[in-house]
Amino acid sequence: MAVKTIWPIHYACGHQDDRDLSDRPADRRAGFAEWLAKQKCTDCWRADAERTDQDKADWLKARQDESDAWAVKFRMPPLEGTERSVPWGVRCRHQIMDAAHTALVVEGDTSVAQWEKIEDSARTVTRAGWWIDQRFSQPEDLPELLQVATGADRPTENPHF
Repeated sequence: MAVKTIWPIHYACGHQDDRDLSDRPADRRAGFAEWLAKQKCTDCWRADAERTDQDKADWLKARQDESDAWAVKFRMPPLEGTERSVPWGVRCRHQIMDAAHTALVVEGDTSVAQWEKIEDSARTVTRAGWWIDQRFSQPEDLPELLQVATGADRPTENPHF
């Protein structure tokens, strides 16, 4: 007698279906049927995936709206880059600047006047890719990173030499 190929599956979501497992080796069908019973059915799984995708899209839109409003409020210039990199760069810039402000001004000893100079320097960095590249940097490192990005760390030309 051959091992059955059609298995009744009672899914974890409560649905039931007869699954054709003939594409699996006979000695693996029972184990796979048991595993399937611990999962949601295909329709429920797809519905969850669509909700997750929509939740992610909603979350991303909210973050983008928040970052765009922040950029306007703090007079940050538009960023340059590709269609995909600009929105990402805007979000990264917002996150980096917000974290740096908290670390340096709120929790640190940077004065408001010093912070304003950092903001002015940040306004000159308009390449979205730069902000994306800095997304994992430490907030306290922002002044140094901006100094390098803007060329402020290079010695000035001395006309006497």
